[in-house]
Amino acid sequence: MLKLACLSLANRRFSLALTVLAIALSVALILGIERLRDAAREGFASTISGVDLIVGSRGSDLQILLATAYGVGFTSNSLGWETYENLQALPQTEWAVPLAMGDTYRDFPIIGTTEAYFEHFSYGKGQQLTLVDGVGFDGTESAILGAEVARSTGLSVGGTLIAAHGSGPVRSEDHDDHPFTITGILAATGTPVDRMIYVPLSGFALLHVTDKPAADPLEGMMATELTEDDHTNEHDSHDHADEHDTHDHDAHDHDPHDHGATPDQINAVFIGLTSKSQTLSVQRWIAEYEDEPLTAVLPGAALLQLWSITGIAERTLRIVAMAVVVAGILGMLTMLSATLEARRREFAILRAVGATPGKIGALLFVEAALITIAGLLGGVVILYLVQTVSAPILSERVGIDLAPGLPVVSELRLLGVIFAVGVASSLLPALRVYRVTVNDGLNLRL
Repeated sequence: MLKLACLSLANRRFSLALTVLAIALSVALILGIERLRDAAREGFASTISGVDLIVGSRGSDLQILLATAYGVGFTSNSLGWETYENLQALPQTEWAVPLAMGDTYRDFPIIGTTEAYFEHFSYGKGQQLTLVDGVGFDGTESAILGAEVARSTGLSVGGTLIAAHGSGPVRSEDHDDHPFTITGILAATGTPVDRMIYVPLSGFALLHVTDKPAADPLEGMMATELTEDDHTNEHDSHDHADEHDTHDHDAHDHDPHDHGATPDQINAVFIGLTSKSQTLSVQRWIAEYEDEPLTAVLPGAALLQLWSITGIAERTLRIVAMAVVVAGILGMLTMLSATLEARRREFAILRAVGATPGKIGALLFVEAALITIAGLLGGVVILYLVQTVSAPILSERVGIDLAPGLPVVSELRLLGVIFAVGVASSLLPALRVYRVTVNDGLNLRL
């Protein structure tokens, strides 16, 4: 029966090739969507693996996570430097890393932080950030580039960059008076770290030294605190000559080479605890902090919120992929049904040599099984080739590790369902063959 089915299919190889290709493409699509979804989730989850809590001003957990760990958007408000010191002084805190945000370079986010960031931040399975070129922070006006930043901009160690307020449509003037010199480039991580620029917190603070109210909220977000004398000189005027006072820089300017400058406010704090069991108690303490409203984000819990939001899109993609698979199966059903009339003579000859209607119907089952298996194998091969070509690009451009590999258990289960549906689709043409062969067996005229 198997040999007869193979010879029969070979006789219809052109239509067979089109049907197998349709099934293979649909299988590659549905498996590709599943692998891309899993890789994206794994990539997001592995971006920040060494941080127990992310503390920011009261706001959305997801917004704080995306802004601090993934460089997407900004936090709605900021928190005071004294608050950071209080968090750092908690007995449950093993380490705390401040983060300042709000500026970009060619839409790559600039993060103000300390050397402790590179000591404690990890990704994947506890992997540390490493440099492939240069050294770490070397002075207030130094900068360390992520791998993607260096690749896209062409900047290298020794080059300079100028930060700009905000990003995209809300970006305003550049900080021309405070260029940063590139001292190091990070190794590629396949995470959003590759798209970030890191500068010393003191250097970030000097960007926002101001002696007048900022017109843009991002502009004044990180402004250092004016001294009492500055406020006295600024407001102790009753002759309406404020416009002249703004030109008196002697009382307002800070030393641009003051390496000890710290911001009056920051955007967030990464916290590592001495024990994971203390996470919830510290989170509750932060929520009840009296000096200012704070939010302590559990990275894993915030990611669950993200998956609940993206779940609709994922389900939609799955439905589309399943519809394509169904279309491929229907194409096979159409091919088998369309050839029945042309094969009536073939079936009559088989009856003449002793084949029963059941065996002829079984022939259709075997053919459907062979077509479906060929489609499944073709889909796996197509997916493997596509992944081999696209994996380096996805890893470099969007940080998704989509390395090719053999189907896992869940994928084998899905392939089994598709195989069962494909074989079951031959029931209708098999039933028709059974009736036709019985009729031809009783009819004297073939």
